[in-house]
Amino acid sequence: MSNAKALPLLEPVGQDAAPCCPPLTERPFSAEEADTAARMFKALGDPVRLRLFSLVASHEGGEACVCDISDVGVSQPTVSHHLKKLKEAGLLTSERRGTWVYYRVEPSVLAAMGRLLTLRSAV
Repeated sequence: MSNAKALPLLEPVGQDAAPCCPPLTERPFSAEEADTAARMFKALGDPVRLRLFSLVASHEGGEACVCDISDVGVSQPTVSHHLKKLKEAGLLTSERRGTWVYYRVEPSVLAAMGRLLTLRSAV
């Protein structure tokens, strides 16, 4: 059993989807917000995981079969390991269809990550 903690994801609400944490320039993070953001970025901190995440996110139709994204320069078991880590971090979801597994980026993740790294708008 894994000790990994899934990120709390919020339902997307158009362009104004609330992130897991406030933008870095809005205010200092609480300890819980920092932990949440760190788990997300730790999962993406590996080049193979970041590449797999981008392959899924940019794949036509918004989802990718593992058979379409496994050519990232590592063995298939290693690809499966990295995809599992991305799922545990709450960044991907998956669905088995026959013998293949299809991955999709969690709907609110990209908006949350983008908002986290945006500058505070001038008022």
